[in-house]
Amino acid sequence: MRIYCAQLNSIIGDLIGNTDKILHAIDAARKKIADLVITPELAITGYPPEDFLMMPHFMQEVERQFSRIVLATSGISLIVGLPRRSEGDGKPLSNSAAIISDGKVLGYQDKALLPTYDVFSERRYFEPATGYSAWKIAGKRVVVTICEDIWHHTELIKRGSYPHDPVEDIIELDPEILINISASPFNVAKVRERVFVCQTVAQTLSCPVILCNQVGGNDSLIFDGHSLYIGENGAVLKVAHGFQEDGVLIDTEEELDPVSLDISIIKNLHDALVLGVRDYFQKSGFKKACIALSGGIDSAVVACIAAEALGQENILGVSMPSRYSSEGSVKDAKDLAKNLGIKIWEISIEKPFSAYLELLGPHFGDGPPDATEENLQARTRGMIMMAISNKFGGVVLATGNKSEMAVGYATLYGDMCGGLGVISDVTKQQVYDLAEWINRDGEVVPLSTITKPPSAELRPDQKDSDSLPDYEVLDNVLKGYVEEHLSPGEIVEKYGYPHDLVEDLIKKIHCNEYKRRQSAPGLRVSPKAFSVGRHFPIVQRWV
Repeated sequence: MRIYCAQLNSIIGDLIGNTDKILHAIDAARKKIADLVITPELAITGYPPEDFLMMPHFMQEVERQFSRIVLATSGISLIVGLPRRSEGDGKPLSNSAAIISDGKVLGYQDKALLPTYDVFSERRYFEPATGYSAWKIAGKRVVVTICEDIWHHTELIKRGSYPHDPVEDIIELDPEILINISASPFNVAKVRERVFVCQTVAQTLSCPVILCNQVGGNDSLIFDGHSLYIGENGAVLKVAHGFQEDGVLIDTEEELDPVSLDISIIKNLHDALVLGVRDYFQKSGFKKACIALSGGIDSAVVACIAAEALGQENILGVSMPSRYSSEGSVKDAKDLAKNLGIKIWEISIEKPFSAYLELLGPHFGDGPPDATEENLQARTRGMIMMAISNKFGGVVLATGNKSEMAVGYATLYGDMCGGLGVISDVTKQQVYDLAEWINRDGEVVPLSTITKPPSAELRPDQKDSDSLPDYEVLDNVLKGYVEEHLSPGEIVEKYGYPHDLVEDLIKKIHCNEYKRRQSAPGLRVSPKAFSVGRHFPIVQRWV
């Protein structure tokens, strides 16, 4: 059996454009003499369509585009993901795979496990399937599953509470091929996990598993692709390209040697961020970005990612020195811009900052300067960046990292302003790793940017270490508490840190929820991001 796996980059709500991509995939499969084409989960709508699903006219257009697809399947079979109207007293829709052959709809397989944890809210819209069927396609017994339905079998899903394991139900169907259509969001561990899931299921069912995954960025979510063909013994036989559209032809009768899956976590992190920025801009209709270049490592890494995603000609860097900016930092910003080939403007904030001090001085009194004066500098810079964005149309990229965003080491309406948080889910240690990877073939990020102690440079001789513990400590507490849901005591036991330090950092995480709630949407690359999928109240007394 020859199967064409169409790894597509859908745009949410572009029903005509997404359908056109599916039709092109059918044509490409015909040229390769394929028997079956498979597409990702909810390929017609893009994933996740969210509350568009509640609009009747949206579903009417889905049905119109689905009719176009059915007519295009002459002489070939297709499995396509779409929402469809369901029957009964439950939710009005199902997350479904349509099985089509030679212009006829053979039937539908609905998704059984509807995730409601982290970034998912499928039970809000869909009614779960109650069973599975085997479909005869090109002489083979094929069972179709949708994303989450195979994950429960491995117990990797720690927060999904489901009454049963669909894979156990499928065993009695004795499939010859298992198809899984997916919209599986990226995080730094996800590729390996996805391979493990497919290997485990293949070995349980003693049949090949083919997973077709969505690719592309949709708001905060990034989908990496890496569609898979796994042999019945668990061997990885084919892997689609990551972070780009791809079409993979699979011949189940062909003898293949296993392929090595060489996964570089830092390369995948970099490529995910580039894809996330590129699609956020292209799908929104923007071309240009502007970035405040401080000479620090965060803005440097964001500039490198943006230049690769959008092209150096579309990036404007803005250096905004103050009385506290070091000559080295100003030079680092200029050197970075030169290395990247991007335009840079230098706009001193000394005059507006002095004007604010003069304006507010009589009201502030004779007390010593504090964080108020520091934040005035950041907010002056934020105003300048937004004015440039307003005048010339470039989207401001926020440069705060996850470690800083966690504990509020960022200024609301200052350096937090912008249209997209590029590294808001990247810890400070990962930022350094990215800089080293960017410099793998030569210096792009100036060496002095990497080696100097990080500083906001908002007061004389300021260092991040004046306000924060070592970033390794902060990042470990952050991972333990936010990603692993460990209690303060468990974090103390795991790392040996002082209990007061751990308690203080956790308190800061919750006290700064109000800041993050007002921050730019951020790209999700970890198992638990602040920007999407994490829901805590601002006003609370648990912490």
